[in-house]
Amino acid sequence: MTRTGEQYLESLRDGREIWLDGEPVHDITRHRAFRNTARSIAALYDLTHEAASAPVLTVPDTDSGTDVHRAFVIPTDHAALVARRRAYKTWSEASFGFLGRSPDYMASGIAGFAALPEVFNGETFDGRENVAAYHRRMALGDLYQAFTITNPQIDRTRSAAEQEEDDLVLRVVKEHDGGITVRGAKMIGTAAVFGDEVIVGTIEPLAPQDIAHAVSFSIPLDTSGLKFVSRTSYEAGARSVFDNPLSSRFDENDALLVCDDVFVPWERVLVYRDVEASLRQWWATPAYNNFVHQAATRFWTKLEFLAGLAILIAKANNTYQLPPVQTQIGRILGWVNIARSMLIAAETECEPVEGGTGVMINREIASAHRAMAGDLYPKVLAEVKLLAGGGLIQLPASGYDLQHPTLGPLLRKYVRSPEHPAERRIKLLKLAWDALGSEFASRHEQYERFYHGAPHVYLPAIVRDGRPDLCERLAQTCLDGYRLDDVPYGVA
Repeated sequence: MTRTGEQYLESLRDGREIWLDGEPVHDITRHRAFRNTARSIAALYDLTHEAASAPVLTVPDTDSGTDVHRAFVIPTDHAALVARRRAYKTWSEASFGFLGRSPDYMASGIAGFAALPEVFNGETFDGRENVAAYHRRMALGDLYQAFTITNPQIDRTRSAAEQEEDDLVLRVVKEHDGGITVRGAKMIGTAAVFGDEVIVGTIEPLAPQDIAHAVSFSIPLDTSGLKFVSRTSYEAGARSVFDNPLSSRFDENDALLVCDDVFVPWERVLVYRDVEASLRQWWATPAYNNFVHQAATRFWTKLEFLAGLAILIAKANNTYQLPPVQTQIGRILGWVNIARSMLIAAETECEPVEGGTGVMINREIASAHRAMAGDLYPKVLAEVKLLAGGGLIQLPASGYDLQHPTLGPLLRKYVRSPEHPAERRIKLLKLAWDALGSEFASRHEQYERFYHGAPHVYLPAIVRDGRPDLCERLAQTCLDGYRLDDVPYGVA
């Protein structure tokens, strides 16, 4: 069976080493920087036990006889992709699209590994059995797989092995009969502190000399020598849920992972000293396409939320029926449906996993979605900000000012609009600021811009994954269809 929220929270109390503001965090379920987000994630697990959502989120596992989350299941046809998307949608709506690395994200990646295990059969290490056991362990345990797969931005002109110190980028430093010892770091561990296990790998290409860095493994977060250094917590800075309704509950955090001579048993190693397999793990299997499937569903949900916010703001300002405002709302809703349509099209044009099991969303459309999302998100924010105007700025420091004997009457008199008394209007605009202009919102804008990597990475990928020859051929057909001495139609 899938876990309950309380079972998930209990799993976090394992002594994992997390640092914030120079201090160790002993229990993230109680610490003010993490506790509300942990509970928001726990609420996702609770949904798998509710009568209305359980059939959407889970599916019976034929081998074990228990239910597993759909994200762990390898889809076999278009209908299975649609069912998986509906599961993604249920969870993404619970956080309004603001939990980008919810547990179903990497669960779908694990299913991608299992769909094409042959990729893990390298020249010097065969990880196929480990991948199969890994998939079963995570699915049957309903475990939250965190991940850190990006190398630190130290010197991008040098390969991993050519950095000024040999352990800046995580590498294998020793091999034992029972496993390996690794040392070094990975960056951008989004939501990593909330996971049960963390998978460590490299999604970017490595050079041939980087063989000691070409390793992939998954280990529990309480493994000795494993450290997570957290960024600033927006949840900790939130004054209240009323004042910061998103950042107080959905700050999934990002952390630097540091391995200080961490021992990894062989059974937890997926790729070992294999530069090609280190890259193909993500790009040759359906793993990354599965990521896009989940991310596209979440992005669509997030745009729906922002569109709804825009409508509520326009109605609060009593401008919703004005033609210019209808134009802006229409533009935003058009973008929502672009995101939705690309997702549905990618499912409809699904492809078989060549050499493996099941199907995946269309590679070409998935690649294009990566570029669309990063380009579109700032435009949506800008439109909603235009609709909100100065009202976003002129807000009381806290909603508690409404209860002040002196300030309360002033706010009720001056901070209101037709059919929107002060508390209702302030509540709406506090939500809008948290989504559009707060430090939490700025992080999300940067996050969405680079969610699928930098433009110089994903834009050429559209050429690689797409069909430029088809477009070229159509234009060439037009060129070949006439000559210099052709006479216009109807001319003798």
